[in-house]
Amino acid sequence: MPGPASKTEKQSPATRDPEATKTRILDAAEVEFAQGGLLGARTEAIAAKTGVTKAMLYYYFGDKEGLYLAVLERAYTRRMAALQKVDLHSLEPEQALRAFISAFLDEVGVNRNLPAIFFYEGIQNQGRFYSQIAMQSLYMPLVDLLQRGMDSGKFRQMNTFHVAVNIIGLSTFYFCSMENIKHLWEPGIDLLGPEMREQHKSEAIQQAVAGVLKL
Repeated sequence: MPGPASKTEKQSPATRDPEATKTRILDAAEVEFAQGGLLGARTEAIAAKTGVTKAMLYYYFGDKEGLYLAVLERAYTRRMAALQKVDLHSLEPEQALRAFISAFLDEVGVNRNLPAIFFYEGIQNQGRFYSQIAMQSLYMPLVDLLQRGMDSGKFRQMNTFHVAVNIIGLSTFYFCSMENIKHLWEPGIDLLGPEMREQHKSEAIQQAVAGVLKL
């Protein structure tokens, strides 16, 4: 007759690999928050998709808001890691701006849940959680780049903060409003396919650069 199971044998896969479990929870939560924001997301659904109990979810992240903030922080970290690969200082301002927007849009295209999450964040929470993830470090490199272009005489005089916000908006609106603007094209065209994303990137870069160059 077999003896009692050991403590190790009783442990679930989630218990044995906490980092993998946390990653699965964050992945499921990101999808849930993209569908309904913080207010509409259900922790029961996140737990069910992950294969853990709600108790374990709260054990790792404290509460629903803690999980939401963790999703934002992970997404922000990934976005910053992608942008930090661009050497903005050694390039001329125009080339640096092109490289920044290109890297930014490549990352946005990979993480397609973020536009919806940030949209809900503004509507539901008035940016309360967004302000906790060091958002300045996303915009400030672009602000500094625009200032450098002005100082060099290549860029027109501008309010760099407004222009930085407008450039980010120009880049992300395509993804934020995907379900609405898809009706402008022929049915069946994949707006998130490689060809359409490259077209969007090209147009966004050209518009942004044209908008800052000194005439």
